[in-house]
Amino acid sequence: MLKDLIYAGIGAASVLKEKVEAEVKKLEDEGKIKTTDAKSFLESIEKKGKEEDDKFKEKLKSTLKEIIDELGLATKVDLEKLKEDLK
Repeated sequence: MLKDLIYAGIGAASVLKEKVEAEVKKLEDEGKIKTTDAKSFLESIEKKGKEEDDKFKEKLKSTLKEIIDELGLATKVDLEKLKEDLK
């Protein structure tokens, strides 16, 4: 379910990006915005999107770690330590 939610978010972001690019291209073609302004605008949106993606990933990692801790699940580090202890 989590995977589906993530894929839906990525899909929505992709569709939104395409629509924004199309609208900016339309404004550029109509002469309402300069090519350099359009490129700058799209670059700033892309940069902001990457920043938000990084924030989301960090928040997701943090949340998953909290859940693992609350459930008392063994982590990869725990299993490696156990292997070493058993040798």
